[in-house]
Amino acid sequence: MIGLAIAALCVIAPLLHLFLSKQPRTQHRVVRILLLYALVIGAGVMGFLFGFIPHVFFPDEAAKAIGWQPSPFQFEVGIHDGAWGILGFLCIWIGGTFWLATGLGWALFMLGATYGHIYQTVTHDNYAPYNFLMIFSDGFIALWLLGLLYLYWRQGGFAREA
Repeated sequence: MIGLAIAALCVIAPLLHLFLSKQPRTQHRVVRILLLYALVIGAGVMGFLFGFIPHVFFPDEAAKAIGWQPSPFQFEVGIHDGAWGILGFLCIWIGGTFWLATGLGWALFMLGATYGHIYQTVTHDNYAPYNFLMIFSDGFIALWLLGLLYLYWRQGGFAREA
């Protein structure tokens, strides 16, 4: 399941980066690297590559994998995912409160998506892989982002970059 792999990559990739880096692992640097990867992978990769592309270019296959019937709303969801995905990728070059806005917006969407997947599972017995398993990946990415945003804020990260 790609969603679970992306969620794991949000944690493993920055830890690998920190392990291989020769720069000191200060608390601020560790949280900053974890947050950057969460934004780029959790919002950028997940939103653009695995939200935008399937819903816009392969809507029938995407709907089937979620356990839905194809819908014209998929195009709108795909454009939405793509917009957030681009914001996630832009976090590579733009920092400061742009990270806060991107992270909060994407986390809110992912919490809503998590609720939707739980609702579909409980009320409609929808255990399709891209419905049921997304509960865990979407929920994790949202909570991971919110936790890292909080830690970064507590360390004065947004003020340092302003």
